[in-house]
Parts: sequence; structure tokens; C-alpha cells
Amino acid sequence: MPRIPAVPESEAGFFGRLVYRLARRKLGAVPEPFAVIRHHRRLFWASLVADGVQEWAPRVLPKRVRELAVYRTATVVGCSWCVDFGTMLQRLDGLDVERLEHIDEYATNPLYDRAERLAIAYADAMTAQPMTVTDAQVAELEAEFGRAGLVELTHAIGLENMRGRSNHALGITDQGFDAVCKVRLGAGR
Repeated sequence: MPRIPAVPESEAGFFGRLVYRLARRKLGAVPEPFAVIRHHRRLFWASLVADGVQEWAPRVLPKRVRELAVYRTATVVGCSWCVDFGTMLQRLDGLDVERLEHIDEYATNPLYDRAERLAIAYADAMTAQPMTVTDAQVAELEAEFGRAGLVELTHAIGLENMRGRSNHALGITDQGFDAVCKVRLGAGR
């Protein structure tokens, strides 16, 4: 149960109810972060617009690379909601979710290719406190993905850090979006 209760549909206002219904139709349930942020109507709309743009804009990196880095960030931050939701999104996109159980072994596990290993290591370095990103790491990522790809990866990891830390702070936990979500949280630390 979140530290701040979700705004119930009956109190979400006309447009809030509309968004709730659309989310339920698309995802099977209203994402709890949306229902909690509904307490602040302007941030609710800002996040709704931003999420739509964030879904549309990334086109440089292979989706599997970006999603693995985002997923790794969620596990390191300890956001069970993000892990749950991210697993569902990867499954719906046709990505291999079975290998997520082995993400802690990404550096040596043959389930992960070079590009994925670089992205996951970058997620670890960006999420570490303090950050451990190096010039050499950035140069290697730029060589692998190009400048636009590196910027896209950095943005995705930074955004997931914000989302995961916000959800964790507000006590928003997994909603049961994906039953295959069995990965231990914070395992990379």
C-alpha cells in the first residue's frame, strides 16, 4: 500500500476517470503511480504527456538494449513496481523475459550480448551512489551506439532512476502486472 493513497476513480474528475479507463483498457489496471500523482493535477497531466513522448521518441537504440538497461536500473534502485511493470512491457513487446532472472550475471552470461552488457554496466554506473561512470565507458558506449544512442540510453536510465526512486519513496510496490516477475531487487549492489 502506498504511503499516499491512490486517488479513487470516483474522485479523479472527468478527465482523470477517462485516463483511468483508457489505462485499464490498455494495461488491465490503472498504474498506481498515475493514481497517486493524480493528487497533483498539473503533475498528473505533465507526467501523462511526458510518458507519451517518452514512448514515442526513442528510436536509435534497439529496444531490447534500452529495456534491459531500464530494467536493471529498477532492480538496483529497488522499485518493485518498476520491475513488475517493466517485465510486463518487455513480455508484451515480445522480448525474452526469462533471461531477466540472470541479469545479475550479465557480465559473463551468454544470454547477453556485448551491446546489452555495455548498457547494463552503464545502468549500474549511473545508478551507483556516487555515480561511477568513466570517460572510457562513455567513449565505448558512443562507439557502440553513436552519440544519439548514448544520449537516448543516458536519458532512459536517468528517467528510470527518477521514476524508481519516486515510487520507492512513496511506497508504491508491484501491482501484479506480470506474474513472471521473480527477480530479486537490489541484487546488483
